[in-house]
Amino acid sequence: MSIVKPETETLNQKLLKLTCGKYITNAFSKYLGAMKLFFRESGQGQPLVILHGLFGSSDNWFTVAKQFAETRKVYLLDQRNHGQSPHSEDFNYKVLTEDLHEFVQDQGLRSPVIVGHSLGGKTAMNFAVRYPEEIDKLIVVDIVPKAYPVHHHHILEGLKAMPLERLSSRTEAESIFKQYVPDASERQFLLKNLARKNSGGFEWKINVSAIEAHIEEISAGMQYTGSFVKPTLFILGARSN
Repeated sequence: MSIVKPETETLNQKLLKLTCGKYITNAFSKYLGAMKLFFRESGQGQPLVILHGLFGSSDNWFTVAKQFAETRKVYLLDQRNHGQSPHSEDFNYKVLTEDLHEFVQDQGLRSPVIVGHSLGGKTAMNFAVRYPEEIDKLIVVDIVPKAYPVHHHHILEGLKAMPLERLSSRTEAESIFKQYVPDASERQFLLKNLARKNSGGFEWKINVSAIEAHIEEISAGMQYTGSFVKPTLFILGARSN
């Protein structure tokens, strides 16, 4: 599975790309929406794009992607403010939709199948309604096109409470985080976002401040009106809360 990281560019390079009408980079995402995302690719065949959920990353789908790659060309994306993709103060379904649209255009994907879990599922649904001609089939996991009550406050409080610069180990981090997230499996999932810095201490891969600032928007319903009439599969998360 190959890995493609966002390019590091000078401001002049970004300006050149902007003025030439090419890919819009992170410096201008506040104004124009799109961001170049980190992604992994593997396999051959019809393109299959997979979007992770809130607080997740492309790593969450790595094992499943290897099976899909036996018959498909699989793309695992890190959505903005997650994983190895750039951070931005903008975080809502319209910019996530445009990020996905730019990715599909940039990779030249024709008739991809889009799979989205949770946050990624709502991104995928908005994309399908906004750009129905650019998608073949839609698979939505553990979310439906409606607004949800915000229920992530305890997670955000735990993320903010972590003394990242003074943290000595992941064991210490888990001990602190346990006060906010009692469930062990949920805690381990979230702590995958904790990364050790070369200079010492730790940092969050996710953009905690942006997620907290826009959590109401991320819990909102669909952002585009219309319908998607192509094949669609909704998968229920039996143990989901």
